[in-house]
Amino acid sequence: MHERKGIVTMKDAPLTLVGKEVSLGDKAPDFEVVGSDLKPVKFSSFAGKVCIISCVPSLDTSICDIMTRKFNTQAAHLGKDVVVLAISMDLPFGQNRWCIAADVKNVFVYSDHREASFGHAYGVLIKELRLLARAVFIVDKNGFVRYEYIVPEITHEPDYDHVLREVKKLL
Repeated sequence: MHERKGIVTMKDAPLTLVGKEVSLGDKAPDFEVVGSDLKPVKFSSFAGKVCIISCVPSLDTSICDIMTRKFNTQAAHLGKDVVVLAISMDLPFGQNRWCIAADVKNVFVYSDHREASFGHAYGVLIKELRLLARAVFIVDKNGFVRYEYIVPEITHEPDYDHVLREVKKLL
């Protein structure tokens, strides 16, 4: 398994990312995650859409909560050609409770807890914690990675405005 050290930290402590690194222009790897109904969902089912993949360690933490709520707000204004996926290692039951409490309805929230399929495919699985790093990927309608950003310090937020500018370039 491919490992990369020093890409991310948590409170300045270096962590190890596991999985293949995804780069701009790559064909977006397919992966399988689990929905709140416990049914598997393949990323390929979103073919033909611009996809924002918001990857968070846990929805039960303040920064992940803020990040997912911000993308939920923005998703309502992006149109039918754009979907936002939030992926974490949280169990689907917890994700569903969080979505109800946070009134998140414009983001597809999925769990990678079973196989870490997304984490391995996009190189964002944190070895030491078995959580996902904080990251954002944008995949165009043809299935190519057009934006990727792994937040270096997982206790920090990404630049939402930059992400939205990049999405609008693809519409």
